[in-house]
Amino acid sequence: MDGTTREKAEVRDWDWAVLPEGSVRSRFAAPSGSLAMATMGKPQNPRVVLVPGVTGSKEDFAIMMPDLAEAGFQVVSYDLAGQYESAGAGPENLVPPRNHYDYELFVDDFLAVLESGEGPAHVVGYSFAGIVAQIAYTRRPELFRSLTLLSCPPEPGQGFRGVRRFGRFTGWANGRAGAALMVWGIRRNFNRITPHRLIFVKHRFRFTRRQSVRDIYELMKRTPDLRQELAAATVPKLVAVGEHDLWPLELHQRFAGSIGARVAVYRGGHSPCETSPHEFARDLLDLYAGNA
Repeated sequence: MDGTTREKAEVRDWDWAVLPEGSVRSRFAAPSGSLAMATMGKPQNPRVVLVPGVTGSKEDFAIMMPDLAEAGFQVVSYDLAGQYESAGAGPENLVPPRNHYDYELFVDDFLAVLESGEGPAHVVGYSFAGIVAQIAYTRRPELFRSLTLLSCPPEPGQGFRGVRRFGRFTGWANGRAGAALMVWGIRRNFNRITPHRLIFVKHRFRFTRRQSVRDIYELMKRTPDLRQELAAATVPKLVAVGEHDLWPLELHQRFAGSIGARVAVYRGGHSPCETSPHEFARDLLDLYAGNA
C-alpha cells in the first residue's frame, strides 16, 4: 500500500470520537465558561491554534494534528462556546450576563486562548471561526504568526447569499429557521460524509446547544468587512477551500485576492481538514516554513 492509499484508508476508517494518540484533553477557563480543549506536541514549540466552526468540534482536526505536532509544533484546538463538549459555555456566564452568543463572546474567548501561550501563534479559523479569527487579528495582530481561513464565508454582509443553490433563500430565514435548515442538511448527509464520520456528527448534536447555532446563523448574516485590514496584514495568509465548497470557488479566489492571500484548493467540499487532512497539513507547513 503506497502513502496516498494509506492516507485515504486512514480518513475512511477513522473513529472520529477518538482523539489521536499522544493528544491531551483539558478544560480552558474562557470568559464565557469552560471550553473543551485538545493539545498535542511539546509546550515549548511554536503553537498552531485550530478553531472549528458552528456545529463542529476539535475532533474535526484530529487526523492532521499528528502531522503538525511531528513537524515541531504544539497543536491546540477547542470547541467553541455552546458547541459539543463546550456546551456549558455561553453568554449567561459573562460579567454582566448577556442573552445571546455574539461576536464579542467568541472573539474574547479566542483571544484568551491565544494569550494563554508564549508568543504569537499560527491560526486556522474554519468556516464561522474564520470570521472570528479575522476580527481577532484586527484587534490583536501581535498574537498571530500567520492566518489561515479554511472554508470561510468569502463575502461580507449577508454571508450566506452566495451559497450554492440555497443562498437566495437565506435572507428571509431567521436564526431559528436557519439553524433548523443547517442541522437538517447535516443530518441528511448532503455533504456525503463517511459512515463513521456521520455517526460522530449525529452524536455531537446531542450536546451542542441549539441556541448557539441559532445565534451564529444570525451573526453570519452580519459578516464584517475586514478586507482592507487583512490586505494590510504582514503575516502569511492562506485561503484553503474544497473545490465543491458551499460557496463557489470563484468567490473564495476573489476574496483571497482582495486580502493578498495564497489559495489552496482540495478535492471535496466544505471540510478539507476532514477529507484532505494530510494535504492540508502539508500546505500549512509550507506556509509556516516561509514564515521562519
